[in-house]
Amino acid sequence: MSRSSYRLANQILDFVRDARFGPGHHLREQHVSEMLGVSRTPARAALSLLEKQGILESRKNQGFFLKAGPQELHAVDMEVPTTAEQDLYAKIVDERLSGKLNESFTQSEIARRYEVDRALLQKVLTQLENDGLLSRNSGRGWTFQPTIDSQIALRSSYDFRKTIEPAGILLDTFQVDSVALEKARRQHLFLEAHPNIGTVRSTLLFETDAQFHEMIAEFSGNNFFVQAIQQQNRMRRLLEFGGYANRRRVKDWCREHLKILDAIGSGDRRAAAQLMAEHLNAAFRAAPKKHLDIARS
Repeated sequence: MSRSSYRLANQILDFVRDARFGPGHHLREQHVSEMLGVSRTPARAALSLLEKQGILESRKNQGFFLKAGPQELHAVDMEVPTTAEQDLYAKIVDERLSGKLNESFTQSEIARRYEVDRALLQKVLTQLENDGLLSRNSGRGWTFQPTIDSQIALRSSYDFRKTIEPAGILLDTFQVDSVALEKARRQHLFLEAHPNIGTVRSTLLFETDAQFHEMIAEFSGNNFFVQAIQQQNRMRRLLEFGGYANRRRVKDWCREHLKILDAIGSGDRRAAAQLMAEHLNAAFRAAPKKHLDIARS
């Protein structure tokens, strides 16, 4: 079954959950294809996939009917199969964090290491560069961007952030951009309610998290605060990408961010500052530490 069938199946699940359909509901193929914006063939493939998962049942000459109840639907997790590019991407990040991969390398070295063809490797290296994890050397080769690479550095980073981020919210110059606040709130609600957070790209997760902290620093009206948070985001990018295997934590920080946004929106900055401190404490406790310390190269 293709990856697109899994994505369409997840969209059907979202639709069924939102509509609160009960067992026995008839999912008409034509209606589903129109709802998904695809032809009937891929819609049928997605419905067949849900049938294999025991969520639907097909009846001869009638179509597909909902078999699962609300509780079963809530627990369903349709994991989209990974591609060769995604597998290699994850392996490179994991091996850098575990110290198995040097800070700098040539394309030939890494092609031999992972025994992959040049076209696949080029795609993955370009994606890592676009995600801000790698940079091209002036000569040949690639270099990983600086990262938090020890437990001491991790604790120091969070101690620093716990000092300045809550304080920024309490500055007299703090001023809220209501449009930016609402945009961030909608993005967090989307992730917090996502039925299959495991399918969301790490890039989107990191950018949502990083932009949240940079936005609040920008509200402070102090460029030194903004620059400090931007630097911290650059330093923690690789480590965070390696830590998104715990997608339950993503839901947790979305909820924590939403509480901070709500407090800021209601004008209760003292509560927002306290919530920010609590959020950073929780983030430190949950931070991936198995990869620290990275071997220096």
